[in-house]
Amino acid sequence: MRAFHGWGLVVLVAAQTVGAQAIGNEHEYAFGDARKVLETYCQTCHQGKSPAAHLDLTHYTSADSLSKEPQVWSRVYQRVRDASMPPKGMPAPAADQREQLAGWIENTLRVSMCSAGPTPGPAPLRRLNRNQYSTTIRHLFNVPFDAGRALPEDGAGGEGFDNAAETLFLSPLLAEKYLEAGKEALNIALKNPEARRSVIVARPSAEMTPEQAARKVLAGFLPRAFRRPARAGEVDGYVALFREGQKRGESFDGAIQLALEGVMISPQFLFRVEDPNPDPKPRLLGNYDLASRLSYFLWNSMPDQELFDLAAEGKLNDPEVLKKQISRMIQPDVKGDDDNVKITRENKMDAMAQQFVEQWLETRELGRDIKPDATLFPKYYETELQEAIRLEPVMFFKELLTQNLSLLNLIDSKFAMLNKPLQSLYALNVKTQARASAVGAQLSHVELPENSHRGGVLGMSAVLAVTSYPNRTSPVLRGKWVLEAVLGTPPPAPPASVPALEEAHAGVAGKTMRERLEQHRRDAACAGCHSRIDPLGFALENYDVLGRWRTEDSGAPVDAKGELTDGTKFDGPVELKAALLNRKDVFIRNLTVKMLGYALGRGLRLEDSCTVDQIVARLKDNDYKARTLVEEIVLSVPFRYQAGASPAVSSMSRGGGQ
Repeated sequence: MRAFHGWGLVVLVAAQTVGAQAIGNEHEYAFGDARKVLETYCQTCHQGKSPAAHLDLTHYTSADSLSKEPQVWSRVYQRVRDASMPPKGMPAPAADQREQLAGWIENTLRVSMCSAGPTPGPAPLRRLNRNQYSTTIRHLFNVPFDAGRALPEDGAGGEGFDNAAETLFLSPLLAEKYLEAGKEALNIALKNPEARRSVIVARPSAEMTPEQAARKVLAGFLPRAFRRPARAGEVDGYVALFREGQKRGESFDGAIQLALEGVMISPQFLFRVEDPNPDPKPRLLGNYDLASRLSYFLWNSMPDQELFDLAAEGKLNDPEVLKKQISRMIQPDVKGDDDNVKITRENKMDAMAQQFVEQWLETRELGRDIKPDATLFPKYYETELQEAIRLEPVMFFKELLTQNLSLLNLIDSKFAMLNKPLQSLYALNVKTQARASAVGAQLSHVELPENSHRGGVLGMSAVLAVTSYPNRTSPVLRGKWVLEAVLGTPPPAPPASVPALEEAHAGVAGKTMRERLEQHRRDAACAGCHSRIDPLGFALENYDVLGRWRTEDSGAPVDAKGELTDGTKFDGPVELKAALLNRKDVFIRNLTVKMLGYALGRGLRLEDSCTVDQIVARLKDNDYKARTLVEEIVLSVPFRYQAGASPAVSSMSRGGGQ
């Protein structure tokens, strides 16, 4: 079945709540309500002898009839959700009707599909993305070198992350760039004495021929580069490359480098390739494949020697062993007390925290495509502050994981991760607590005073800047961000005919942002969505573009009042956070969807919502602890199991194919 993007898995929660209220709370949204909408807006084209898209809606007379054709109704869901149907120019349901219908379709299919419990989804072949390539090279050779710096950035896919298999193909042009990057990385590594000794483990001698030495080098290197034991004939193939180099007159060093370059451009290195499952039934993932899934989830890199050893012993699929490995991989090696902390190895989890958080919260674009106006906000361009702004949400999330704190701290917390430049920006002066998890970024755990206006991600400069325009704040961008990143219920795209706020009306000079938006909402085409978006953004208007607290806008007091569609009223960020905490299960479900999609490296399917349900339930039972989220994802069926082969593949694997 086609993937259901992350927010679709969450929207049913909000949609059903809104739906029940919209129809008077007498009953939950049901088949009869859905049928009325379909008859009114869809059935004109989808009935009769030649229905559009071969879909005759009159054939479906109950909720059960939808469950019998999930592929058909998953497509209907997509069309309803993304507003691509009804066609342009035809009467269309209002936004709340569309949400209610989409939520009901999804829930109906989900209940049917989850009746048998969670199932493993596909594990598509995927290339190492640019960041994974860099970290893998760094750990393969133990050389601090950014091997992927010349590679193009990867686009987002799946649940909004650039590690999604859907986007990680390899074009001929990109293959050339990986070839160049591999050669450069190998050259740099072999010039480093320590790295060279770890790779070139044998040299020709009186007791060892050049080919024997080459075989020993390659037999040691291939399993680490391919992230699994070498298969029959694989070493021979690269020894043949070495032999070819010697025939061309290369020295031992030149010939072995040629063979190693061949390894570096092999699909077995550039792609994450899992052993196929020939059986039609799901099975546990192989230990080496599980080691790679685990390491690329938590470290964004290849497995280390301990993971390889556990895989070799066949122990990695043991749930208790997995839990111990999760704890080891999340918690950095630390020696010393709080007054004299030393990190004894690179904390590899930093890469995961940065990749996940910056893409989930959309703060990666800050300093790239999104930059505050240098004339109006020169403070942002102070180097130390700019780096601290970028890292604050990353280090905050990392603190939750390493200290196993509640994920609800992301909405509101009594602490922050700050340094002196950030404290100055936020007009705070509090004592920091040195902690190993924060030393690397020079941001430390800070207990916040009362009325600090901070706590959680909503008061972080990176979030507030990326949801502003260069020269001013934007309640629309901020409200939309809350709906998308926090609740997972984004509004539909605005109609193409709707002008930008600055262009919409004359005579806006001197008006507050609220006054300008109220004028904008007088357009009926704008009012529906803006009634959901704007109140959330208004609550954050006390923060300027950089997140500094303010009490005036255009010379008038900031009005941070808002009201949700269910009647919940709030005034300012503190009350907004309280309203969001009252909807914590919607937030936790969205976060679970995001992290599960990131961990699996693919878009989630409707079947995966069964796993999401189980993880959310476990989080509730464990006070929403951050470590629980990671553990439950790693122990889940989609993460630890392989889907069964299709009947054709299974038949061929047993010799039934031609």
